[in-house]
Amino acid sequence: MKILFTSEAISKGGRSGTLQSPDGLLDVALGNPLEKGIETRGPNPELLFAGAYSACYHGALVNAAKKLGTPIKDSTVRALVSLVEDDNNGYGLAVELHALLPDVDGDRAMSIMEEAHQTCPYSKALRGEASIKLVVD
Repeated sequence: MKILFTSEAISKGGRSGTLQSPDGLLDVALGNPLEKGIETRGPNPELLFAGAYSACYHGALVNAAKKLGTPIKDSTVRALVSLVEDDNNGYGLAVELHALLPDVDGDRAMSIMEEAHQTCPYSKALRGEASIKLVVD
């Protein structure tokens, strides 16, 4: 495996805290829809994930369309990320990815989406195909 680049973010205060990157590109107070008074203070973690996933998946979608011989133009990807509570009082995520591919019929668009889902790093991570290392600092 060859590392292409590494991004770093530091969280303080959990879901109701802050996120920062050492380079200063990310510096945000989080909002928490589940906590009265700060629900709109800033983006929540699921919103940030939705934005990141939609951008990553969109790149994979463009690549998949080229690979399948159907170049796309003016496409959009919308990601909906929900925080869900499971039956064991645990939490998880539910994701919907919506793609608008102008001038591409529905069946072909779905084929492109399925191909993109196989190659998108975020999709792979959600399938458990990510390398995760836990380190105590």
